[in-house]
Amino acid sequence: MQDDWRFGYSIRRMNTVSFVVLRALADGAFHSGTQLAQTLGVTRGTVWNSVRELESTGLAIYRVRGRGYRLAAPVSMLDRAAILSHAGAHAARFQVEICDVIDSTNTRLMQRAAAGAPSGTVLACELQLGGRGRMGRVWQSELAGALTFSVLWRFDQGASALAGLSLAVAVALVRALAKLGVTNVELKWPNDVLANGAKLAGILIEMQGDALGPSTVVIGIGLNVSLSPATRSKIGQPAADLSTLCDTVPDRSRVLGTVLAELAVVLDVFTERGFAALRSEWTRAHAYQDEHVVIRLPSGFTEQGIARGVADDGALLVETGGAIRHVHSAEVQVRRSGSAELQARDKPARRPI
Repeated sequence: MQDDWRFGYSIRRMNTVSFVVLRALADGAFHSGTQLAQTLGVTRGTVWNSVRELESTGLAIYRVRGRGYRLAAPVSMLDRAAILSHAGAHAARFQVEICDVIDSTNTRLMQRAAAGAPSGTVLACELQLGGRGRMGRVWQSELAGALTFSVLWRFDQGASALAGLSLAVAVALVRALAKLGVTNVELKWPNDVLANGAKLAGILIEMQGDALGPSTVVIGIGLNVSLSPATRSKIGQPAADLSTLCDTVPDRSRVLGTVLAELAVVLDVFTERGFAALRSEWTRAHAYQDEHVVIRLPSGFTEQGIARGVADDGALLVETGGAIRHVHSAEVQVRRSGSAELQARDKPARRPI
């Protein structure tokens, strides 16, 4: 069995032809090796090697003598023109770049930010190998099965004025998902989007700049589109994807363009009025609103209380001992079973946002 280091190294070495072959196979139909070779101007041996490289990423490809190669299921490849088309009136505000394989879109975009890249720069990829989540966790994704991208945004304000930004971004995701037909999603403080209690998307915010401003922010978003059993087994927690939430697997370019459009609107509101203007909308989607929760603080200590929403600065409000505590950094888990005083309680049905 391949170890993770060799697996990652082999994917990093994937040549451009492999992704060209993947785009040719993306429709899910059979394509003969001879036709592919002629179309791409390469040998059949090169096509064969490219198919093997694609299989090494976890893609299932059927080989039938006399018919050629076919993906087990069609995939949607990112297309810049389609992304900007779905961004609609906000398209001009974004400069979109798509790469085949990358370590981390956030890392690369932070480097470009330091070199002066303009606000609205978007870096998306077909496969991310070193995706990062909150507190250094790994974000698992697979080739053409997830939407992983980062957006550079510049603010005149300093970092202290940007409190609650990750929650504002979550509101933009909820709005975009609603437009895609996914309405019953919930938000877990501070940066997760859930569907049926399982993680659908995550947000990672990284900042540069002076305390008083201006500030440069890179907003990293990972959204599960179509997860294979192999990828699910690596995640280590329940995971949701759009392929099981939608009647048909949505086109990834459409998803990205829709998210960018909603993100532009929300960031404008956030810039002018802060998170306070979006607070009630976030609270309506709060997964643990008025639930008994356990919070694990950075010190390692844990406390129990009742989640009462969030403050204007994005802090989680937890009622404990008859007082409301403002929590700015912690891991939060709901307590729906266990001790007698924290028995499960039915939650009222949440109206779609």
